[in-house]
Amino acid sequence: MSVDGWNTLLVLGGIRSGKSEFAESLVADAPTVRYVATAPEGDPEDTEWAARLAVHRARRPGSWTSEETAADPGRLAAVIAAAGPNDTLLVDDLGGWVTVLLDPAHQPADDTATIAELAAAVRASAARLVLVSPEVGLSLVPTTPLGRAFVDALGATNRAVADACDAVVLVVAGQPTRLKPAEAALPTVLAQAGSGPAGTPPAAPAATTAATMAAAAAPATGGAAEAEAEATLPEVFTPAAPPAPAADPATAGAAWAAPTMALPMVATGLIIQPGMELPMPDDYAGPQAVDRLATLDLPGAGLGVLERVVGFAAATQGTTVPAPWASVRVLLLHGDHAGGASAGATPGGSARRARQARAGKGPLARLAAENGASLQVVEAPASAAIEDGPALTLDQVESALRYGWRLAEQAADAGVQLLVLAACGAGTETAAAAVLAATAGAEPPAVLGRVVTEHGEIDDAAWMVRCAAVRDALHRTRRAPREAKDILAELGGGDVAVATGVLLGATARRIPVLLDGPVGVAAGMVSRDLAGQARHWCLLPDHGGQPAVRLAADVLGLTPLVDLRLDLGEGATALATLPLLRSALALAANLPVHPSLGGEEDDEEFTEPEPAGPGPTSTEPDFTEPEPAGPGPTSTEPDFTGPTPAGSGPTGTGGDFTEPEPAGPGPTTTGPDQPVFPGPRAD
Repeated sequence: MSVDGWNTLLVLGGIRSGKSEFAESLVADAPTVRYVATAPEGDPEDTEWAARLAVHRARRPGSWTSEETAADPGRLAAVIAAAGPNDTLLVDDLGGWVTVLLDPAHQPADDTATIAELAAAVRASAARLVLVSPEVGLSLVPTTPLGRAFVDALGATNRAVADACDAVVLVVAGQPTRLKPAEAALPTVLAQAGSGPAGTPPAAPAATTAATMAAAAAPATGGAAEAEAEATLPEVFTPAAPPAPAADPATAGAAWAAPTMALPMVATGLIIQPGMELPMPDDYAGPQAVDRLATLDLPGAGLGVLERVVGFAAATQGTTVPAPWASVRVLLLHGDHAGGASAGATPGGSARRARQARAGKGPLARLAAENGASLQVVEAPASAAIEDGPALTLDQVESALRYGWRLAEQAADAGVQLLVLAACGAGTETAAAAVLAATAGAEPPAVLGRVVTEHGEIDDAAWMVRCAAVRDALHRTRRAPREAKDILAELGGGDVAVATGVLLGATARRIPVLLDGPVGVAAGMVSRDLAGQARHWCLLPDHGGQPAVRLAADVLGLTPLVDLRLDLGEGATALATLPLLRSALALAANLPVHPSLGGEEDDEEFTEPEPAGPGPTSTEPDFTEPEPAGPGPTSTEPDFTGPTPAGSGPTGTGGDFTEPEPAGPGPTTTGPDQPVFPGPRAD
């Protein structure tokens, strides 16, 4: 657990609760930390206390500096007040500080005034400040006067400091729980669209604007620290499949709403920077799962290229028998790019696509409905013209990265097993081409796909404008750093930055991601410098014939599985291939071992056929066995008249049966008085 939106934070917890370790983890990524130790040395003969202090000292990195305040309780407030905006302080702990405060050597003293002075220093602190304190309010009232004085003073200190801090966390048995500020609630997650008949689209959620995201990421400056504003994550819904033409509305499934989820928390203190150590898939489970396929009762050559899907799922799930992904979420990033990057795009076309997806319409929503996947439309920050200046500020990049991380956290907390990354902004292909040109050294015309209008026509003039925009942007930034965040700020823009945060957050939570389109692969290229593990959690179903995706796939080591060349927008190809991927995993998980390798014959339900012979007769109850060859009986039908023809076989016994014509040239019966075989008269 981590905490979002804080500058000063109080960590409470009981003895051996893990409060100190949690507090240390919050500042572990800071370049420098001033560790303020408040506890006195204690009795020199108390070896157990000395061992505790030694353990605390051993956990501190070598880059930290330590400062002792045990000699003077009033000095702690002075140290906090003197810290600047670029300082990070960890105070451990206030229990030791109160012990020194109540020491007879510092009496008489105004303890209440000293506690108020400390709280005022915390409230006015411009530094990033974490304080640790024991929570004694849950224990019994001490039986000694000195014990009661200690818990009273510490309780008053905790209350005053908690009121002054931006955030308060209680650690119980190693499990942190946020007490302040209260956890925000996410919009209700819908399993069916709408609340009326099946197929009714849900109401469009309020869009999360770039301004809101920027406000959430703006660092506190000046005197008193202000908590960062929470950026509301967009609504998640599952598009409903359109009803069948003959479906009865009375029997259609009614919509239902799942319980409201608590907002997943990502620490503002989390520093997304190059060299992050994130989890890797299981190196052994993937190859073992592929080897296991050779033992299954599969006809022919087996699964072919889909063996890679089995290996990927096994590695990301950490098992040799991976299960098909049951819970899938599509993240549709909508963020337009200004300037020449969007040349040839229809004004307002991307916004219409985003509204269409929210309403449960369009190819992406329909495919999501067919796959039972939830859909989340995400508003990314709009990007400025890259030929004129940076697409985003560095603060906006930081905000977008954390926002994308939070989207992945939300999906993980909801039990999502697979993410599909898609985008629908104007100019996204141009931004992806610029990122590839900066990270892989590609020439813009080689990675920028043709511009196709909404009427299916190729617009070469718009393609040239886009190439010129990328060329000018690369020339403008020719001396700029090529670090990941610099590339996102100068060239990538909001959607690529949010997508990069999604990949990093999904990697941290061990969620595989299906990439589909230029934005996803561009984010994969940028994420290499932040966490090289991210690309190992990505699967590319198809390159779509796009040169940018082809190049990025080659650099990232992602081999496309199919070559459908669908052009229905990002994410559509991934959803179209998802049933095929699930089928491969279902076969791998459920087929038995081949009998030649020790598997059992599955023939319990097999029925031995009858031996060859004249063949069984029909068991139909209305069938009458024909009489043997002979003169043959006449029809038993009361309304039938006339003689029967010579030969064998019965006449029909049904009311609608008509006697067939006899074979041969002879005449049929014409009446009761006519001879059966007339011939020439003899003289």
